[in-house]
Amino acid sequence: MIDQVRIHVSGGNGGRGAVSFRREKYVPFGGPDGGDGGDGGSVVFQADENLMTLQDYGRSLRYVAKNGESGRRRKQTGKNGNDLVLLVPAGTIVTWTGEKGAGTMDLESDGAAVVVAKGGDGGRGNSRFTSSTNRAPRLAEGGEAGEEVDVQLDLKLLADVGLVGLPNAGKSSLLASGSGANPRVASYAFTTTEPNLGVVDIGWSSFVLADIPGLIEGAHEGKGLGDQFLRHVERTAVLIHIIDGSLPDVLDAWRSINNELALHEARLEEKPQIVAINKIDMPEVQEQLSELRESFAAEGVEEVFAVSAVTGEGVTELMRAAYTRAEAEREARKRAPTPEVIEPEVILRPEPDRIMPVVEVEEEGVWRLRHPRIERLADGINLTDMAVAAQFWRELGHIGAIDALERAGAEPGDWILVGKTEVIWR
Repeated sequence: MIDQVRIHVSGGNGGRGAVSFRREKYVPFGGPDGGDGGDGGSVVFQADENLMTLQDYGRSLRYVAKNGESGRRRKQTGKNGNDLVLLVPAGTIVTWTGEKGAGTMDLESDGAAVVVAKGGDGGRGNSRFTSSTNRAPRLAEGGEAGEEVDVQLDLKLLADVGLVGLPNAGKSSLLASGSGANPRVASYAFTTTEPNLGVVDIGWSSFVLADIPGLIEGAHEGKGLGDQFLRHVERTAVLIHIIDGSLPDVLDAWRSINNELALHEARLEEKPQIVAINKIDMPEVQEQLSELRESFAAEGVEEVFAVSAVTGEGVTELMRAAYTRAEAEREARKRAPTPEVIEPEVILRPEPDRIMPVVEVEEEGVWRLRHPRIERLADGINLTDMAVAAQFWRELGHIGAIDALERAGAEPGDWILVGKTEVIWR
């Protein structure tokens, strides 16, 4: 079972704006009619209750949404790129980081979704650059690049009841006996290396039972992959703590696992727990049952179930008790008062009227001009065309780039770098 994945995702790039002029009979001086580019698609993660693992994401480490289409003549906007919807199991925590920020979303319920990488905006066509002083614009913007983010997917199983215990305690056998699931079963420790799920039918209802791989001392620190297994316990309503009744010290085994639960997360210590002593088909276990019940009673555990995962003895009663406890927990959560929602303090900051250009020196006589709008405008235009170059420098003047270059010390004849475009300041 794959329950942790790191991937890289990218929103689609916006489409390029079109440079076009009306060329129709009987319509002289038709003017510019280049349409805008379409927006790029976004990357969306959505929970699907029919999925159980993240194994589909082991085949690729990069996912990209569709790009927007370029604008067309007659002011037709290009088609938007389709969003890329990536399905994950319900119970997946999505964490993403990118240049524009980071975030975390718990997709706990079926259909829950989050956008992690937005697609880029489409570029403006030349019809959007028309002004009283520029009646025939030959400029159009390139599309904005889509966001790129690194994503961490962490799956926590959504189960009603979880089976915990030391390795070889009989958890997988109990899962098979109680639910009809077919986990790997053997007579040696660490047979189960990944969580297994089964549906337990108790006659009038059913519930989901999760077999958590065996825990050892130091599991909360990662020993035996314990920290990875323990996080699957967090979402369960009730725990069945199964203990091998043939162990020399049954109580010590019980305390050891409870200690690991508490060290992993304090609230796991408070999670409802049912104690079940396994292997009562063995005579030596049967003989000490009464003594074990008294020992647990001294620890505050009044009810202890005795089962045999091999013969099925006591399993039905145990499963019915687990269902009853899980239902009681659900009802208690429904009746619990809704926590007060504290509204965050809103700090109003004036938005700048426009983004100011930034000039950086690359080397003597070479300057880097940074401004998102101008970088998109310079993308792919033919600056050897004198009319296009004149309009481009006019746009630089409009956003204050000429003044910024002069303040930085640039002079005519220097090279100006804008995105991937290089131009001499004449």
